[in-house]
Order: sequence, then C-alpha cells, then structure tokens
Amino acid sequence: MKVRGERECKECGTRWSYYETGSVGCPACGSLRSVGIDERTEHTDLQVAFDLTPVRNAIDDLSTDDLAARAREECREYIRRRGFVNAGTLRELDDTYLAASELHHVADIVGRDIRLEEREELYFLALLRDADTGERPPAAEVPPSLRGARGLAAANAVREYRRDVRTWAADRDLTSAERGALETLGEHVTRIRMLDGDVDPRTADRLIEATRDLANGLRGDELAFTQAQDRLESLEFDDA
Repeated sequence: MKVRGERECKECGTRWSYYETGSVGCPACGSLRSVGIDERTEHTDLQVAFDLTPVRNAIDDLSTDDLAARAREECREYIRRRGFVNAGTLRELDDTYLAASELHHVADIVGRDIRLEEREELYFLALLRDADTGERPPAAEVPPSLRGARGLAAANAVREYRRDVRTWAADRDLTSAERGALETLGEHVTRIRMLDGDVDPRTADRLIEATRDLANGLRGDELAFTQAQDRLESLEFDDA
C-alpha cells in the first residue's frame, strides 16, 4: 500500500516517521490525529520484532508439541506482518524471514507427529535456537521427513517476496526479459507447492539464490540478472 510516511500530530505538533514506528499514533502524546506531510510511497514492511527467547525459556516446562505450537504461533505472527518494500525501496529476501518460515512449517509437523524421531526433534530445536538471528541448519542436515517443510518454506517465502516485487515494480517499465524471469520464478514456486515442498533441500536453497539474484537484477545489476536467468533455467526438481 502507498502511505505518507512522514507524519505530524494535530494535537502536539510532533513529527515522526511511520516507516520507523509502524504506527499512526503520535509517539509523544499518543494521539491518533495526524496528517501525512510527504508524498505517498509504497510500503509493505511493518515494524515487527521476532524474538523466540520466551519460547526457548519454556523448553524445560513444556512438551515438545506444546513448544512447537508456541514457536509456530510466534513465526506465524512475524511472517504475517512482514513485507519487503520499505518506503518505496525493495528489501532483500532476508535470512530471518526464511528461518521463521521454515520453523513455522517444521513446528507444524513436529506438533502433529506422535512418532517423532530424535533427529527430527534435534532439527526443530536447532531452528528454535537460532531462527530469530537468521540462522538455520544447512540443507545437508535436513531430515528426509522434514524436507517438505524446507521446500514449502522456501516456496511460500518466494511467493510473498515475488508479490511485493510486483507491487514495487508496478510503477516501473520492466523489460520483456524481466517480466519473463518473474513469470518463471512464479512457475517454480507453483511447482514446488504442488509437490508439497517435497524437493531436494538444495533445490529449495537454489530457488532462494535465484530470487535474490533476480531482485538485484531488477535493481539494476545486469550481472545478477543474467545469473538469475541461468539459475531459473537450470532449476530442476527431480534431483532428490
């Protein structure tokens, strides 16, 4: 959506940036009566903290399925509020968002699996330990039973990112090659989602790499755009 990011309170005259606070409420007096004093700019990235410390602190008090339910809810809320266009600038598809997306899907499986294996539980706990710092285990460590979660996390993250890229690009003249690359990216997302994410985790990671290259290419990096095209053309789903 397009918003006027620079606000002025009608009650006390305080000025602040909606882009920084994510709120139309005056930070000085709390009044909701404010006006925008700049041009409307595309902005989808709301200010939201992602801190799994309270969930981690409950490890000794909760069962694994209850712990997974709490982690899933924290991730769901974070993902729901996140976006990738900040004051008209296209942001990266960042590691914290990807880790939150993967933990969300892994926690869903862990919370429902009554025959959870030790390897699966350890992978879940590794994500819970580091996801809010943008860290997650490498593709080689994904248990076979959780690779669908890794694949869906990547596909859903790219789907949301691609949506914001198209919003950001709405006022720009994309070339036919750029539009084609965005379409190909969408087709790969659809394919992985149709497979319920059940692809080699390395394939899911390559989808992320291609997305990041494409975003850099759309921002003007010609080498990155060429690399994105190559990655998208070579992406395969039968190499598991």
